[in-house]
Amino acid sequence: MKELVEVIAKALVDNPEEVVVTEKEDGKITTIELHVAPSDMGKVIGKQGRIAKAIRAVVKAAALGDKKHVDVEII
Repeated sequence: MKELVEVIAKALVDNPEEVVVTEKEDGKITTIELHVAPSDMGKVIGKQGRIAKAIRAVVKAAALGDKKHVDVEII
């Protein structure tokens, strides 16, 4: 899942070298943290959070095959 979020984020931002994705597992819940440059934050979140919601939806759909619960946090 980490690689999926990284590929999506790098395609959206102007500074792909500043994209950092970390993955933390706590039992059945996996949290993926996405760090981007402050100037790229709006591009990752989108108007009214639409892009952020879409990223979360894609990751959750991909996680269904693994039967995991995945949360994506944009920091």
